[in-house]
Amino acid sequence: MEATDRTRRVRFDAFEVDMRSGEVRKHGIRLKLHRQPFHVLSLLLEHPGDVVTREELRQKLWPGDTFVDFDTGLNSAVKKLRDALCDSAEEPRYIETLPRRGYRFIAQVENGDLSTAAAPIKSLDVIPLRPNPIEEGLRAERPADREVDVRPTGTSRARLWVVLGGVAGLALIAVTYVMLRGHTGHTTQTKIRSLAVLPLSNLSGDSSQEYLADEMTEELCGRLARIHDLRVISRTSVMRFKGTKLSVPEIARTLGVDALVEGSVIRQGSRIRVHAQLIRASTDEHLWADEYDGELGDVLALESEVAQSIARRVEVKVTGEERARLVAAHHVSPEVYESYLKAEDEFSKSSSRAGFERSIAYFEETIGKDANFAPAYVGLAKAYERLGSVPDGGPPKETHPKMMSAARKAIELDPDLAEPHVLLAAVYQKQWQWSDAETEFKRALELNSNDAGAHVGYAMWLMCQGRMDEALAWAQRARDLDPLGAADDLLRAPGLTKGWILFHARRYDEAITELRSDDPDNRYLGMALIANGQPDEAIPVLERALGPDRNPGVMGVLVRAYAHAGRREEGLRLLDELKRRQRTTHVPTNAFVNAYLGVGDNEQALAWLERAYQEQANILQMIKVHPFFDPLRGDPRFADLVHRVGLDQPR
Repeated sequence: MEATDRTRRVRFDAFEVDMRSGEVRKHGIRLKLHRQPFHVLSLLLEHPGDVVTREELRQKLWPGDTFVDFDTGLNSAVKKLRDALCDSAEEPRYIETLPRRGYRFIAQVENGDLSTAAAPIKSLDVIPLRPNPIEEGLRAERPADREVDVRPTGTSRARLWVVLGGVAGLALIAVTYVMLRGHTGHTTQTKIRSLAVLPLSNLSGDSSQEYLADEMTEELCGRLARIHDLRVISRTSVMRFKGTKLSVPEIARTLGVDALVEGSVIRQGSRIRVHAQLIRASTDEHLWADEYDGELGDVLALESEVAQSIARRVEVKVTGEERARLVAAHHVSPEVYESYLKAEDEFSKSSSRAGFERSIAYFEETIGKDANFAPAYVGLAKAYERLGSVPDGGPPKETHPKMMSAARKAIELDPDLAEPHVLLAAVYQKQWQWSDAETEFKRALELNSNDAGAHVGYAMWLMCQGRMDEALAWAQRARDLDPLGAADDLLRAPGLTKGWILFHARRYDEAITELRSDDPDNRYLGMALIANGQPDEAIPVLERALGPDRNPGVMGVLVRAYAHAGRREEGLRLLDELKRRQRTTHVPTNAFVNAYLGVGDNEQALAWLERAYQEQANILQMIKVHPFFDPLRGDPRFADLVHRVGLDQPR
């Protein structure tokens, strides 16, 4: 700072700033303020009421030869300065942000020239930001070069009434302004009720660290999602914007949120630096930014710190229980976390039996290094769940017990995790333990009201009971949380879920519209087209959905499409192909159920439904409501099957 700055003491409100010593005091009590935030404050105080541009701050505080992420550094310094002054970016009392330009000090400032630290202030120059008309009027009324007669006279009384009237009028104007400003402020600067955490950027210069950034993105989403008063968009949707060039307002409009969190991760050896910033979507205004440093083993604590900071800034109601979940973080050794990242990376890339088996091996390796690391058990449960869903992954009776064991262990280690409850609920539902499934879904939603998977699962549970309107409402909530989620799997695609429920509600036109908008080449669209009497249109959809591996589940539906389109021989050839495949590998029973129903062989269809019962196949969850089963509903054997599955009584 310049010499004149070093000998000056500045006051504003209850604060006193000593430019020479670099100290800031409030009511005489010294505040803790680091070097860079103090330099920002001193530069703003040199020019009260004027805009200090970001470039001026760069030149003054971060010379060109200084290696630093300027935007990150400045945002962090201003944030720390505001925290020290108890100031707010949304309703500033001291430091006003001019988006993309700079900052302005807006409080009244008093400057005092001190010859020594203990010297009294000889004079104070008041520098008001805006002229005070009352003070100006009073100065004009009282000459400075002669004695004033303070005895009341008619003229002075008149003046007094004029001044008092002026004061009252200005006070009324001020009150009205504040009320209007408060009212309109709520209109233009609404509270943040929803946000999305955009994919964190990997700035390590090492592409192998990409998954670290992705994993931290997921964890931040997960931690913030535990706040009931805040709608947090699912990771599935936000990852669509990885590497995007869209602006913040464009992304926010697509996701339907009030704010976005952007950030980056840098890893150097065992050290991690995380930068995060909160941006208001409507104005592109940066509300908060900060950096967090730590060891790789403290990554969970870093994620917790970032989530807590964001929660404070969005000013939503956080209950004591939710705060405890935000704060909770455990140390994990770098070796264990590296192993966990490797397992998660393999899981995210897998779509086949071999891939999921590799991810299972990696998760088990992580557990072998730390048997108390709950996320590894969640990953293991997810891997077994996905293994059981691929065509050759093995019958559910083999994968379900392993999945449930891992999920229960995760809950034992960390009772606040919602995801293992969703996984348990899905298995209970597949085993027709309907009450247990409902309990687990509700517990997951209680722990994390933003879990799109829990919403989807509960919507499916309601659909299986025949409670279609309720199911559609929950499916819509899932879509609000995961608007861009898409996959050929109902439990991972809220868009498909709504169309699937409409199909079971016999609202075929709506189902077709919904399913076509989500994915034009999925088996569920093909089924809705067949049910709507459009098998010729269903055939190309299903042929594309077959894929290079010729998915047997799709083949079973395609048999029905061929048969209903008058191409029965082609359907029978596909049925023969399914029989040949069954001799060498596991083929889900639903493929044969759909195929035999499709060609009108109800006896074989009932035989395969009995086999599906023995295997606890997924298709029996829909036995009460599935339109394809309608030809069997008058058969006592089918009614008995509905009873054994536990769906003959309303819930």
